[in-house]
Amino acid sequence: MNKLSLDGTLWLASDIHLGEHIPRTRQAFYAFLDSARAQANALILVGDIFDFWAGDDIALKSPEPWLQEALGQLEKTATRIPLYLMHGNRDFLIRHKLAQQINATLLADMVVIESAAGPIRLSHGDEYCTDDPGYLRFRKIVHNRFIQATFLALPRRLRHRIANHIRNKSKNSHQYKNNAMMDVSAAAIEQAFLENTQVHTLIHGHTHKPGHHTSTLHGNIVERWVLPDWEYDREPVRGGYIEIKKNGVCLHRFDWPASP
Repeated sequence: MNKLSLDGTLWLASDIHLGEHIPRTRQAFYAFLDSARAQANALILVGDIFDFWAGDDIALKSPEPWLQEALGQLEKTATRIPLYLMHGNRDFLIRHKLAQQINATLLADMVVIESAAGPIRLSHGDEYCTDDPGYLRFRKIVHNRFIQATFLALPRRLRHRIANHIRNKSKNSHQYKNNAMMDVSAAAIEQAFLENTQVHTLIHGHTHKPGHHTSTLHGNIVERWVLPDWEYDREPVRGGYIEIKKNGVCLHRFDWPASP
């Protein structure tokens, strides 16, 4: 498994879903980046940074104003502290070319962080939703290299039409899924810990169900931390991040605008 050693204070966030029509969420996220630059030694964005990624070529050659601003904020952050990006289920088409352009590092889809708090397994989390076979089939299709190359060869307008169709279909399907299908599988989480028995902490996003879960597996206490999603344009307002320091892991809410 891919490993990354990072010292000091680490901040992690995911599921911001940056896009054109969420101006307050974007501003809240930029305020978060300001705080990260001042207080963290490194920042890891654990997938679904963007609501959809149509391809590095569009972002680098002709980005929409909101996207140009977002990339500028990320680049500004990367000039101050190390910035790491991970794929989500919405922005899995981000490539190293984009990361290099903004001075960030694109990580593998699963990585073990050797941190001040010990080893931590990190991934976006959608691969653990094994109780939803329909989504797993879709995930397998869109992660196929041939399918991706075909999609990225399409005109920009057609890519966006396909993306909107997929998003709408996904939203409509949620009403037919129970809570188990919308969350990670206990069996998948157990398997993740068994793949590396030296790692007792797992952090992921994706489910939009932030929290801290502990259990015992083969005599070891293991813990799973779930990152929150971000929403500041409509109720309920929410957003937050995880901080990793020598004394452990902590889940924080990000208040914006900041309380007086």
